[in-house]
Formats: sequence, C-alpha cells, structure tokens
Amino acid sequence: MLIKDKLIEYADELGLDIIITTGGTGVSPRDVTPDATLEVIDKEIPGMAEVMRFESLKKTPRAMISRAVVGLRGRTLIINLPGSPKGVRENLSVILPAISHAVEKIKGDPSECAQE
Repeated sequence: MLIKDKLIEYADELGLDIIITTGGTGVSPRDVTPDATLEVIDKEIPGMAEVMRFESLKKTPRAMISRAVVGLRGRTLIINLPGSPKGVRENLSVILPAISHAVEKIKGDPSECAQE
C-alpha cells in the first residue's frame, strides 16, 4: 500500500516531526488513508481527530462520517485531514494551536503540560 509505505519512509527514514495527509478520510471504497495510518502508528491521539470532527459538525452534518486519524509513529506526529481545501483549512485551524506543543512533548520536553 503506497500510503502506508510513504508514512513509514517519512517517519522512519526521514525522521520528520510531522506528516500531514489530505484526502481519503471518508467512507468511499477508495478512502483508505485512516486505515493505512492506523496500521503504522504506535499511539493514537484521539482528541485531535475528535476536535476536528466536533468543529466540522458545526458547519456540516457530513463531518460525522470523517474517519480522520491522528497518531504517533515513533517521534513523528501523523495527521489525516480531509481532501477539500476548505476542510483542510478548517480542520488545521482547530488543531494548529496544539501541534507545536505536541511535537515538543513527542521529542521529550519534560515541562508541565498545564502551564502556558
């Protein structure tokens, strides 16, 4: 599977901090991005995917069929976003404030999470 192989390559070989995918998060037969992501991640971060769906539901009831996944492979944060440019902007804007903090924690930052 091409998506799975690329996620592994980018995380393991390139050591990227973040991988963001777009598209393939729905329920059509060709929507396999979340499946590939689930196969390669070590830990799921459900809160990020949940908040994307929650905020999207305020705009469209179709958001409830999103299967977007967010998780970690080693020290790489993998985020599935929808395929439409509007959906990408809306979803990314919701999680953007937490991404840098997540990357710091993934890299081992020991500071208290409750502090801002």
